[in-house]
Amino acid sequence: MANKQIIFGPFRFDEPNECLWRGSQSIPLRPKAFAVLKYLIGHSGTLVTKQQLLDDVWPETFVGDAVLKDCIRQLRHALNDQAKTPQFIETSHRRGYRFIAPLTEGTPPPIRVNASDITLIKSADSAEVPSTSIKLLGREPALAQLQKCFGKALAGEAQTVFVTGEAGIGKTTLVEAFLEHVDSGICILRGQCLEQYGSSEAYLPVLDAFSRLEEEIHGQIIETVRRYAPTWIFQIPKFSSVLEREVPQENSLKITRERMLREMAEALEEITAVTPVVLFLEDLHWSDYSTLDLVSYLARRRQQARLLLIGTYRPVEVIVSEHPLRGVKQELQIHKLCHELPLEYLTVDAVNEFLLLTFPCHKFPAALTAMIHQRTEGNPLFMVNVLEFLVEEKIIVDQDSCWQLQVPLDEVEMGVPENIRQMIDKHVERLSAEEQRILEGASVVGMDCSAVAISAGLAEDVVRIEEICDRLARKNHFLLPAYLAELPDGTITPRYRFIHALYLDVLYKRVALTLRSRIHGRIGERGESIYGERVGEIAAELAVHFEESKDFERAVKYLLQAAENATRRSADPEAVSLSRRGLELLDSLPPGPERDAQERSLQAIISTSSERMSKALQ
Repeated sequence: MANKQIIFGPFRFDEPNECLWRGSQSIPLRPKAFAVLKYLIGHSGTLVTKQQLLDDVWPETFVGDAVLKDCIRQLRHALNDQAKTPQFIETSHRRGYRFIAPLTEGTPPPIRVNASDITLIKSADSAEVPSTSIKLLGREPALAQLQKCFGKALAGEAQTVFVTGEAGIGKTTLVEAFLEHVDSGICILRGQCLEQYGSSEAYLPVLDAFSRLEEEIHGQIIETVRRYAPTWIFQIPKFSSVLEREVPQENSLKITRERMLREMAEALEEITAVTPVVLFLEDLHWSDYSTLDLVSYLARRRQQARLLLIGTYRPVEVIVSEHPLRGVKQELQIHKLCHELPLEYLTVDAVNEFLLLTFPCHKFPAALTAMIHQRTEGNPLFMVNVLEFLVEEKIIVDQDSCWQLQVPLDEVEMGVPENIRQMIDKHVERLSAEEQRILEGASVVGMDCSAVAISAGLAEDVVRIEEICDRLARKNHFLLPAYLAELPDGTITPRYRFIHALYLDVLYKRVALTLRSRIHGRIGERGESIYGERVGEIAAELAVHFEESKDFERAVKYLLQAAENATRRSADPEAVSLSRRGLELLDSLPPGPERDAQERSLQAIISTSSERMSKALQ
């Protein structure tokens, strides 16, 4: 096995380089998951007990079955294997696991990429485009800086890092590349800021990060948050009881901004005393003010904590929208409390290396590299889309295992003349009418979209929608693979995520205004039905859907409720913003007692929140 590679099904297990391959595509696995697979393959056909795996993979370390179960889940996801109908890993209930696929030995291919190689950017489309695991081209210094900061964090010196650059430059890819090589024993919290709710939901990405934890695996972390941050736990319905939610609301006057910041900082410090934490917050250019307060507060804390906070954002978005993130980052930089990793465009040499690794044994004219670099300006997302387009249009073809241009260089039409939206539109047009319709419906739901919400918006069968979305997600075609979520009414639904905000934006603008309004309305009504008495938890989201559907009466109702939520969290800027939007929409409603009462409530929130904001500045 030292000199050979093991083949099973469509996969190739490359132990010397610690890689799992599917054809020429590397399947990312975390180190512990790889070690579990290695042990199972080494004992193929034999029942391996849980204790055997724990002793071999985690020697002299106490971990529970939940950690092993999570590794098996990762492997099944990577192998596209099903627990009930396994092709590769069979479960023996309460005993262990057995690797059941036939194994053969194979010779490594002549071109090989090391285990440290990381995907530049996930392909958004065509299965015809040759995919390969390649180096994080041009990002080695940034990756090294992230690893250096992580080393300091492990030593107890908390670190804050901002990864910056324009859309498609590879910010998330860089962070994911770093996280791929973080040991499975590290707690990774991921939170996403959303454009439509960026200034409305206080602490949204942080609450999102903790909501993704699983009680079975992360029970100790959740219990620490419950103990040290009670004002936070009641805002995460998944982990809080009805009593826990009611008591803080009854005593909402005691919940201050300072208390919430202090509680979360202390909770994170307690968690990192047991396990290091990476808190990854994406798209901070859409973040709410309260989240920025927390980022700043954590960066200024001098207590020892094995914490690495990574935030990504687009500087242009921050400047144009005059987002306060710019001031927060500059203030932290002045006091040397954060690091910034600005990602620049790829160089011509990096583009050339990408071509060599993606199209081995090609006979492209030397000037093609310069042409691609000039058209894309070295933006990784643009570059990948350009090459996919050239392959799909048969301008680049594989002839006798050698890639060649089919037309003279001066006749090559990139298809993305200056505008990636045109390229995405072309990709959309290649989908079936059914796939287009479902993706357009998903875009109305938002970046994170459940099959239930898409079904409600389109008034179509949820099972068929799941089938289409799963098929697209398996190919990383517009959507990322789903995770299961349980809704308040007990419904279990897969949730998907768009690969990039640009894809969502292009698809959303393709939906006719009248149809878009109708879809928003159906999604809002379904949300009301699902959440019932807990509908206040998604008040801001419902306000957006009903405003877009021109149902201003319900939009005002939920804007008021969202503003009250923000007030309870002492998130005064969000409360003021929501209330002002509610007052604007009130102009669309006829006069009456209910309208007058809503106006008084909104004005009262603005007055109270503005007064508290003024006092905070004194």
